Amino acid sequence: MGAAHFSSERFRRRVAAVFVFLGLISLSCAGRLPASRQKLEVQKHLKRLNKPALKTIKSPDGDIIDCVHISNQPAFDHPFLKDHKIQTRPGYHPEGLYDDNKVSTENKETVKPITQLWHMNGQCPEETIPIRRTKKDDVLRASSVKRYGKKKHRSIPQPRSADPDLINQSGHQHAIAYVEGDTYYGAKATINVWEPKIQQPNEFSLSQIWVLGGSFGEDLNSIEAGWQVSPDLYGDNNTRLFTYWTSDAYQATGCYNLLCSGFIQINSEIAMGASISPVSAFRDSQYDISILVWKDPKEGNWWMQFSNGYVLGYWPSFLFSYLADSASMIEWGGEIVNSESDGQHTTTQMGSGHFPEDGFGKSSYFRNIQIVDSSNNLKAPKGIGTFTEQSNCYDVQTGTNGDWGHYFYYGGPGRNANCL
Repeated sequence: MGAAHFSSERFRRRVAAVFVFLGLISLSCAGRLPASRQKLEVQKHLKRLNKPALKTIKSPDGDIIDCVHISNQPAFDHPFLKDHKIQTRPGYHPEGLYDDNKVSTENKETVKPITQLWHMNGQCPEETIPIRRTKKDDVLRASSVKRYGKKKHRSIPQPRSADPDLINQSGHQHAIAYVEGDTYYGAKATINVWEPKIQQPNEFSLSQIWVLGGSFGEDLNSIEAGWQVSPDLYGDNNTRLFTYWTSDAYQATGCYNLLCSGFIQINSEIAMGASISPVSAFRDSQYDISILVWKDPKEGNWWMQFSNGYVLGYWPSFLFSYLADSASMIEWGGEIVNSESDGQHTTTQMGSGHFPEDGFGKSSYFRNIQIVDSSNNLKAPKGIGTFTEQSNCYDVQTGTNGDWGHYFYYGGPGRNANCL
């Protein structure tokens, strides 16, 4: 009985050892499988994003710009856009557009026109659109293939809710001006362009317009446009033009630029996500871009215009729930990510990296900020509020004058003696 018990015990141990061994083998295989699966996923994603080009342009900053036929762009991967007839121009522009070249006499000599770096090496033919080619490394820097080109959840500036827990949870900080309490059909601003320094590759600094609908819960609709420096997204520290959209608070829908189907581009001259050049310098020449986002009252789509008359394209209204009708809030301003990598506040700069009180040529600004009302008129915003989580790190100051209309200076250096 004892011998039988001993042998069966030994048998059980052997079986257990075999299972452990097989388990280790399967674990090591499992460790390898995701790597090959990830490689396949990345390749499939790159094939989906990088459409066949009719012409390719190498930008001086290392970007490759593909001139893709307008009907072959990523938007048309969307099942609802299979038979979509491209709108080649908006039904209506908003009434009362400012002259973008109008700046005060005092500052006229130091605010210059702006372009994109890739223009130095060529242009895309008509009936094509320029698309910044996505590289393998771009996708690999993302937390997953699925999250590539997407903002993190809860990165929207939420005025009147700046409790410390919210700041620490999201890691995003803002300095913004905003309006709410009405229905809005668009927004416009001329935005000073800088190249803020970023401390960590997983941080970014941006300056943008937010056109918002819905609540700040799971159903937030947002259309966003401006400039950003994002090493994680682009692999460098260049200042780049960008757009973003979401219809569910950054969860499953939407993306930056043309990194998913949604935005329909019609313009052959401006590339989303491409570098803006030149940028402003401290106490030197200042450069700015004008951005207008508005809802076409005829077709209902949301259009975007960049600087002097470059109508870039549109977001079809079916992408949204609340914004299918109108926006309930407009925000203008800066946003950074504070990862507190060394246990202290980041030194990532917002805007020029200087506080608002330093003024023109030193601080970054938004000027001629306007909203589009229900009659499709561009109007001065009423009841502008301001918001920042930590004004010792990044701040905002509004003003009004004849040439700049409603404007504000914003930004800051991040970590300093009063921001630790």
